[in-house]
Amino acid sequence: QVQLVESGGGLVQAGGSLRLSCAASSRTSNSYAMGWFRQAPGKEREFVAGISWGVGSTYYADSVKGRFTISRDNAKNTVYLQMNSLKPEDTAVYYCAADPSVRRILIYFEADYWGQGTQVTVSS
Repeated sequence: QVQLVESGGGLVQAGGSLRLSCAASSRTSNSYAMGWFRQAPGKEREFVAGISWGVGSTYYADSVKGRFTISRDNAKNTVYLQMNSLKPEDTAVYYCAADPSVRRILIYFEADYWGQGTQVTVSS
């Protein structure tokens, strides 16, 4: 139903910035909340940020609050994750996710649809 295409990952020095993009393709994608998750080797998958399409409310994990910004471009059916002041501990595979319920993303850290993942590596 929903296909997610991610881009923007790469290698960056500590203190630098990256912007991740996630394009959603669906006839009903305008009804979906979107989120970003990440998973580092040997670590649990963790929630990073989420956004509601209808209201545009944003939510952030404490570890990234003040450094990361999630936003959306409705005309392009795309969500972004602007990552500033990157730290080595931000190194992980980042996944875009979509779900009809923002509650499912924020509370249960699950979603119906997932992107392929993009590697973000922050060097010290």
